[in-house]
Amino acid sequence: MEQFIVKTIGKVRSDENGIRIELEKAFIPGLRNLEGFGYINVLWWFHHCDTEESRSKLIEKSPYKGSPDTLGTFATRAPERPNPIALTCVYISYLEVDKGIIGLAYIDAEDGTPVLDIKPYTPSFDRVEKPIVPNWCSNWPRSIETSGDYDWSAVFS
Repeated sequence: MEQFIVKTIGKVRSDENGIRIELEKAFIPGLRNLEGFGYINVLWWFHHCDTEESRSKLIEKSPYKGSPDTLGTFATRAPERPNPIALTCVYISYLEVDKGIIGLAYIDAEDGTPVLDIKPYTPSFDRVEKPIVPNWCSNWPRSIETSGDYDWSAVFS
């Protein structure tokens, strides 16, 4: 099996000052000209699921109401997967380039989570006008902007 080296570029921080990404000093130059982008895609590491057992799990009990009882790992966003890599599109609430800080409105990662990469969200590459999804999740919000107001308690078991 081929191996790769992945380096942490920073960490998610969440405290009384809000949620942010704090980059390692060496990676701060990578923020050059990020100003003007409203959203970024953050690749991060599910560090609490980096075990042999979690990496071997390929079938998940579905957490969703109305979905099939079990789902393959690649049909979920579950943290237990062969490579515990997560992807979240997030709104940039502020940017302190000189300090290597990206303020976030929200991210589904906890304080101390390793960040692997950041990519600017661009509609020409990242947006699908008419996404195709299974019926059991076809009533979910169509955008990140409306997702925050959605009653997710009606979705999860």
